Amino acid sequence: MPRILDYNGREAVRTVTVADIVALKSQGRRLAQVTASTSAEAAAAEAAGIEMVVCMAAAVPAVRAGSQRIFVTAAIDFAGAVTTDDLLRDALAALGAGADAVITARGLDGVRRLAHEDIPVMGHLGFVPKKSTLFGGVRAVGRTASEAQTLWRRFQELEEAGAFAVECELIPAQVMREINARTGLATISLGSGPHADVQFLFTSDICGESERIPRHARAYADLAALHRQIDETRVRALTAFRDDVARGAFPSDGETSRIEPTELDAFVTSLESGSMD
Repeated sequence: MPRILDYNGREAVRTVTVADIVALKSQGRRLAQVTASTSAEAAAAEAAGIEMVVCMAAAVPAVRAGSQRIFVTAAIDFAGAVTTDDLLRDALAALGAGADAVITARGLDGVRRLAHEDIPVMGHLGFVPKKSTLFGGVRAVGRTASEAQTLWRRFQELEEAGAFAVECELIPAQVMREINARTGLATISLGSGPHADVQFLFTSDICGESERIPRHARAYADLAALHRQIDETRVRALTAFRDDVARGAFPSDGETSRIEPTELDAFVTSLESGSMD
């Protein structure tokens, strides 16, 4: 694993670097990226050999606590960063907290501002959930020649603005193949087919925790069933405790402290005599 200095100047080891990700296309290698929001999820991703995780900027400290090695990308939401100055402030804070890169679906001016400061920045093209009203709802983007041409121009503009990578969401696989062969951006496919440098899925989908698994995802486990079992077991245990309390079955002698009979007699005698007053 490559040794780096993080954005606080501390020595660290990472699964991959920005330079490694940029070089993927020429090497024909592919990496895996998942989401993480807790230290446990980050630790599990590292243990599984996942190279990259993405999290909300506020979750970076927790994610980094779970893995000191995995490549962490911090997502900067629309709600906090209003101006490009705000975007820069939040990006620097995320890097200082342990992120290796940031991702934003904001406009090109924001990307330029971050890239001007040599901050590794990813864009987000194709279907962007928080911009879904612009597309008329949840759908693939680039299903007509005209829309695919517009999408390609946006890839070019994003690369010219200084991004090093782009999350590509719900782009038809054939369109993604043609774009990936022509763009210098490292491409991260979320529901955009196999022709990308990084394959990305949500951990909740992979582990079967989501209420509905999207068409582009694949569940490799059924943690939702385990969570239901845990919830049901918790209720059964609490109910049994309540019932035991109601009928005087809790606590038992073995669950209480004892005092020697002679010491108890002395205590009671002192109470009755009033000697403790």
